[in-house]
Amino acid sequence: MTGHFCVDIQQEGESNKAGQGLGLLHWLVSGIYNLSGMKEIYKMKVQHAQAAGILNLVCENLVYLNEVKKNMVGKAMTSVAKEENVEFLLRVTKANPELITLVSFGQPDLPIFFDAVEYRRAEIFNLLCGFRFKNVVATLVDLENSNTLLHVAAMLAPSSYLNRIPGATLQMQREIQWFKAVDSVVDAGTRLSVNTNMLNPLEYFKENHKELRAQGEKWMKEIASSCSVVGALIITIMFAGAFTVPGGNNQISGYPIFIEKKLFKVFLISDAMSLFSSTTSMLTFLRILTSCYAEEDFLYSVFDNSFQDMIDDCLGLSTLFLSIATMMIAFSATIMIMLQYNLSRLWVTLPIIVLAGIPVTIFVLLQFPLLVEVTSSTYGPGIFKKVEKWP
Repeated sequence: MTGHFCVDIQQEGESNKAGQGLGLLHWLVSGIYNLSGMKEIYKMKVQHAQAAGILNLVCENLVYLNEVKKNMVGKAMTSVAKEENVEFLLRVTKANPELITLVSFGQPDLPIFFDAVEYRRAEIFNLLCGFRFKNVVATLVDLENSNTLLHVAAMLAPSSYLNRIPGATLQMQREIQWFKAVDSVVDAGTRLSVNTNMLNPLEYFKENHKELRAQGEKWMKEIASSCSVVGALIITIMFAGAFTVPGGNNQISGYPIFIEKKLFKVFLISDAMSLFSSTTSMLTFLRILTSCYAEEDFLYSVFDNSFQDMIDDCLGLSTLFLSIATMMIAFSATIMIMLQYNLSRLWVTLPIIVLAGIPVTIFVLLQFPLLVEVTSSTYGPGIFKKVEKWP
């Protein structure tokens, strides 16, 4: 294997070390990466030390390279980039800074950052954000179709990537996040440049995401429609419950008979909270149902509207969950008030209270994962992280 990587230099000892180093690099990339990936190796304690030792040996001998071997190593680094092994790239480029040009400025192929944006490899893109010469990379253009880095971000992500994200709306949101992240590293001129289709990046984004946008709107409005019906029913029940209180009213004073009871106060508080939260939920979902992305307004409003709808969805689902939970509390409190003087019927009360928790549990099991996903995607730390300046 090492015979393929012999480096032609004057000192025979250095030649052997370089050949061994490049041979190990080839084995590391072609063998280990293709089998399980570097990330899996780092998870295995037994193989971790071996991989680290090989990487150290490779880095020590990367200085003994001619142009042919540099190009060969550049291809190996491109292969490593597909595995999103940032540590490997940083170590290798630090050992031989000349290798940076092979993967960052596209000689002769496009830089790895174009590939990272196209296939949505967040860790490699994060590396670009910390690259000292990112302004130079951001101005590069694919000569085949005149696409800039922002045009690449405007392409629809591969299905293998989108399928890992639940729901068309969350997929659209992630695509917008990628576009805005790349937009933050390019200059104003890049935002206005056109490709061979005579489309600037924003127009190109619109063209490539028409279908996903339509699916996202449909998905969001179906959820809003279903939840609005539930919210309306809860409003009706809780509003009526406020005027037909358990035990009735005193015929003389007009006040509720059990007004001094703690259970009655629990009923009032939970009834009011359920009414207010369900009303908030219904109004929130109503805004989603009445929102409209006109085609001519899409270029200017889709980013803000999409983000606002995700916020509304988080608020709507949260308040709907609160309204269902407090409705069940109000129901349980009513049952306990009715049977509080009849201890022999406690065996009936307890099962009813337990059964009242079933709707809340079902809602948590069915909708809470979606709420967590939406909240995490909208308010979470995200996939884009700051990287220290390099090289």
